[in-house]
Amino acid sequence: MVSLMANAKVRLFVDHPLDTGKPVPLDRDQANYLFNVMRLPIGAQVLLINGRDGEWLADVAEATKRRGVLVCQIQTKPLQMPPDLWLLFAPIKKARTDFIVEKAAEMGAARIIPVQTEYTNSDRIRQDRLQAHAIEATEQCGGTYVPEVSGLEKLASLLDAWPEDRQLLFCDEGLAGQTSDLRELDPGKWAILIGPEGGFSDAERKILAGLSQSTSVSLGPRILRADTAAVAALALWQSELGDWR
Repeated sequence: MVSLMANAKVRLFVDHPLDTGKPVPLDRDQANYLFNVMRLPIGAQVLLINGRDGEWLADVAEATKRRGVLVCQIQTKPLQMPPDLWLLFAPIKKARTDFIVEKAAEMGAARIIPVQTEYTNSDRIRQDRLQAHAIEATEQCGGTYVPEVSGLEKLASLLDAWPEDRQLLFCDEGLAGQTSDLRELDPGKWAILIGPEGGFSDAERKILAGLSQSTSVSLGPRILRADTAAVAALALWQSELGDWR
């Protein structure tokens, strides 16, 4: 299996079932990438994921400029589910929002939820584009599960209907310089909340303070940019409560 996998230079997400002998048709963009950009010939091998069936080694059976067919051979990895962790963040500038989504997918968030706060700089997102970034990140990092990127939701509405069985890690820039110890917290269903560049409003802080599932934490002695804070919080949670332990 190792020698077979060594020949696969490309890892690709497909929205088709994966199983032994299963043909996988390619759309035009995928065919262009594999056969025009990567110049894979018939017989070349590709690693496939679909977010449901693990990772599979497939052979190129048909290849043209506009279409192609791959055939699954063997499963190389089972589906590896991440911890039940959501990331809530306020969208910022386009490239930095893309960065947050990419890193959240790489670092094992199960769901990514952009939220609109009172001080959010952007009141709209391209959900399809952000989902594509999550897929690309999963392709590149070796993951087999692709997190869902939700549509933009108002933070107040989300908190108003917050699930009773899910804890919330509120990354509060107002606590910069204080010490936080996640080792005292219980693992299980969690979400991480990262605020906008302007911070949280007094009204939002009041809602979070009144939420019994909410735990406020510091991310160190300095106030971090939103994209840096997302990575720092994910690393902190994963190392203490997640699958990095």
